[in-house]
Amino acid sequence: MEDMESLKEQILNNIKAANDIKALEDIRISVMGKKGLITEQMKSLGTLPLEQKIETGKKLNVIKSEIEQALSTQKQVLEEKELNEKLKKETIDITLPVRPEVQGRIHPVSKIYEEVVAIFGQMGFEVAEGPDIEDQFHNFNALNMPANHPARQMQDTFYLPNTNDGSFDMDNSYVIRTHTSGIQIRTMESKKPPIRIIAPGRTYRSDYDATHTPMFHQVEGLVIDKNITMAHLKGCLYDFVKAFFELDEIPVRYRPSYFPFTEPSAEMDIGCLKTKTELKIGAGNDWLEILGCGMVHPNVLKAGGIDPEQYQGFAFGVGIDRLAMLKYGIPDLRTFFESDVRWLKNYGFAPLDFSSLTGGLSNNGGQTR
Repeated sequence: MEDMESLKEQILNNIKAANDIKALEDIRISVMGKKGLITEQMKSLGTLPLEQKIETGKKLNVIKSEIEQALSTQKQVLEEKELNEKLKKETIDITLPVRPEVQGRIHPVSKIYEEVVAIFGQMGFEVAEGPDIEDQFHNFNALNMPANHPARQMQDTFYLPNTNDGSFDMDNSYVIRTHTSGIQIRTMESKKPPIRIIAPGRTYRSDYDATHTPMFHQVEGLVIDKNITMAHLKGCLYDFVKAFFELDEIPVRYRPSYFPFTEPSAEMDIGCLKTKTELKIGAGNDWLEILGCGMVHPNVLKAGGIDPEQYQGFAFGVGIDRLAMLKYGIPDLRTFFESDVRWLKNYGFAPLDFSSLTGGLSNNGGQTR
């Protein structure tokens, strides 16, 4: 047993001296393996007398336990050492320039947002904001949308319960706004005419395909004053599309349509040339629907606390994501929200690019898509 104690001390010293995982594993095999030193000693117990066998077996188990503990402790030390060395080699100095990688990119939606705000800002519009979670009065009722309107069904709208017990009652639930039109009502409630605002922001609908996503971006405009006419609406939108697509002239037309919150209502089309490989804005004999608009319905004015006998106005709404698709030739709306850095490198913008009425951000003059 004195030899075994001496052997134990030698093994423990070898374990402490091991400088990597491989050397430690070699020691473990030589001691605890099928033909290891301790294993051979355990095998020899059968040749000893019973009393000596019991005593020697106990001491061997104690020695074995100490060696196993030493192996486990040293393994943790060596693994931590290897990890620290690996991390040290892989350290990145974040203060270094971004070479050879190009700098980060701004998402196209963010740039379109800036450009739309810049263009309407030059026209005298203010930016208005409102909550993403709306009550049904501001999202539907005040906008002249009856209870049986299809847009209020659950297949189109996300509803949220507003009861403490979590029960659901669609008629009394909140909604995640399906448009930013609720901001128009809130503005009318808090501000007296004349009103001239745009309301950009996120909106949510239960839809998902190449041209629709559950969350998308929209900008709506509202102008209310005395003697506002459809001519003011047409002139405003015509100036906007010319500035946005960076064209001196662009064919436009207005088709009669229906929206509960405007009367009369129209959809605005812009002239274009469609081929299999490109879409050219401002040329050709084809038409492309771009936005909806109309004169504010008297019921909407009343809901906002404005007398329709004294004031009238116009409103319009356009998808910011759709504008980005048209201007930068992006074929699938879903890619906007997939967080693919390769896509962002292709369609994104340098941080120092800026939007203005006189300087757009299209890659080729805003005409060929």
